[in-house]
Amino acid sequence: MDTISLDVNRLPRHVGIIMDGNGRWAQRHKLKIAMGHRAGTEALREIIRNSSDIGIQVLTLYAFSTENWSRSKAEVDALMMLLLEFFQSEIDELDQKQVRILILGDKDGLPPAQRDALLRAEARTAHNTGLKLNIAVNYGSRAEIVRAARLLAQDVAAGVLAPQDIDEAALESRLYTAGDPPVDLLIRTSGEMRQSNFLLWQCAYAEFVFPTVLWPDFDLAAYHACIAAYQGRSRRFGGRAEA
Repeated sequence: MDTISLDVNRLPRHVGIIMDGNGRWAQRHKLKIAMGHRAGTEALREIIRNSSDIGIQVLTLYAFSTENWSRSKAEVDALMMLLLEFFQSEIDELDQKQVRILILGDKDGLPPAQRDALLRAEARTAHNTGLKLNIAVNYGSRAEIVRAARLLAQDVAAGVLAPQDIDEAALESRLYTAGDPPVDLLIRTSGEMRQSNFLLWQCAYAEFVFPTVLWPDFDLAAYHACIAAYQGRSRRFGGRAEA
């Protein structure tokens, strides 16, 4: 399948991706689930590279949710190991391409090796000016909003913010994604049609696309098809289209 020609003047500024289907891909190929996650990492590399090349401003990836800790120890251990391998193998190229990495989520809740690797990646790329790559690890959107509310409460208690000054902008500035444009396009692979506690605030007016392809098979043609679908929609943000 060939890639689709895109209108470079109408690209989404911020793309969010829920990378779903690694387990089903592994089952379909009669492999262990860990091999499905490894195959998914290969797909991830191409999507990041292409997002950088075509000029996407922000790419946010759902890598590991706060709920994923309930999975089997073997699967969690495999995911944590893939995190380390990914940053060890990709950080040089990402840095060279001016990709800026930010980790969304509770980094303190991660194993020390993974936490340190993520912190090093953030620090190394902090001044890069290309694609902003947000990786949601140990992340839940409800927890993110609660965290923002607590920060607001602390500022009110300290006397640096008045209650009447709390508005959407004040809360948004205390989210992990502060300063990023809102999500324009949210993609969830594998055909599942759920947001799964991912970027609830940021996706208020996002366009959703649910391709049926499993994540390890999500190639550039599938990615561009999602962007083309976004470009074919009329975004009214609660307004009404003119007759």
